[in-house]
Amino acid sequence: MLSHSRCLTRTLGRSLSALSQGSNVLGRRSVSGLTPGHRVAYMNGTSKCDARSTVFHIRYFRSSTAYRNEVITVNTPAFAESVTEGDVRWEKAVGDTVSEDEVVCEIETDKTSVQVPSPAAGVIEALLVPDGGKVEGGTPLFKLRKGAAAAKAPEPPRAAVAEAEAPAAVPPPPPPPPSAAAAPPAVGPIPSSMPPVPPIPGQAIDTKPVSAVKPTAAPVAHPEAVAKASRSEHRVKMNRMRLRIAQRLKEAQNTCAMLTTFNEVDMSNIQEMRKVHKDAFLKKHGIKLGFMSAFVKAAAHALLDQPAVNAVIDDTTKEIVYRDYVDISVAVATPKGLVVPVIRGVEGMNFADIERTINELGEKARKNELAVEDMDGGTFTISNGGVFGSLFGTPIINPPQSAILGMHGIFDRPVAVGGKVEIRPMMYVALTYDHRLIDGREAVTFLRKIKAVVEDPRVLLLDM
Repeated sequence: MLSHSRCLTRTLGRSLSALSQGSNVLGRRSVSGLTPGHRVAYMNGTSKCDARSTVFHIRYFRSSTAYRNEVITVNTPAFAESVTEGDVRWEKAVGDTVSEDEVVCEIETDKTSVQVPSPAAGVIEALLVPDGGKVEGGTPLFKLRKGAAAAKAPEPPRAAVAEAEAPAAVPPPPPPPPSAAAAPPAVGPIPSSMPPVPPIPGQAIDTKPVSAVKPTAAPVAHPEAVAKASRSEHRVKMNRMRLRIAQRLKEAQNTCAMLTTFNEVDMSNIQEMRKVHKDAFLKKHGIKLGFMSAFVKAAAHALLDQPAVNAVIDDTTKEIVYRDYVDISVAVATPKGLVVPVIRGVEGMNFADIERTINELGEKARKNELAVEDMDGGTFTISNGGVFGSLFGTPIINPPQSAILGMHGIFDRPVAVGGKVEIRPMMYVALTYDHRLIDGREAVTFLRKIKAVVEDPRVLLLDM
């Protein structure tokens, strides 16, 4: 028993001595340098304790590197309170390499599109939702293998490479010398005299009157080719935003008693003001002075003067809600549909604040970065169809609001000014309102107030 203990002691001592020696494989590596992928196995070579026998063997086992390429599942981000679900549109496919914060998919909701970025660099392992599928907040979207590199194309065998390089090693044969027939003709002497004029024929050239010339019929295309070219069609699924817009517009038609009143605005003064002050305005504020700020400010002034246009009917409680603030929605056309970001607190803004806010919201709309919070609320809407050349139109109310102002294009028209006919830049404006809440008197007065402010902005200074 004592001999066996001594044998074990000597074995353990030799093991520790081997670990401390620099010539040993394990001794060349520090203990802290061992990675989780290595395992050290100590095995006794013989059953007896002999100095000449092999005391132990050190073996290294490298496990799979999957622990470094962790696979994570990315879920749908949380939506706003008024949004419950959306449709997925994939930007990447399985096997694509993505970097950190690169957009993998877009989720189209009723009001806006939510981009889902990659949380880390890696490779898309699997798509858990089909393209166009419906998802809710927290739904698993895709699996990402972190840190993985894209699969490389397999290298061809060396024999095939040698065979492919063999013909290239042989120099191409020299081109044959050009033949005598292909040689360019020799350049002759330059003539020093004019060539002779051909003689005029004695008989007159036969002519026909124009009436005698009969037109020839154009060749008729084959009817089958015409049918194939003109009767094709394709179907595109409506996106969620377009469906929501259609639903809201139809609800407005079914709910509101919509009526539209019209007027026209002489844009001479506002154009002159913009022409005189646009350079100084740009230099001071860093933004251009447009016509939209004048109409937004005029609408805020008119809404405070006619609070019924700024109010709304609460159908649940059968009450009229009057607002003491003015938040104006500005309709912006995007490829996916019409969006209406809100300019909040317009009653306390000046022209520069309005122009700056409009530019910021327009830039976010063009980049598809509008959030739901940017479009929630709004007490009144302005739609500017004049940027597309519209002359006349009747806008539809944006529920739950009670009225909407429609702007149109500026065109030179003859108008009566002081008993004389003059050519002035004129714009038609339209106000569509809910006749259940707003009477004709308030609607016409509201529109005339906008006309007065735009035609002479000094009305704002005089608070008239």
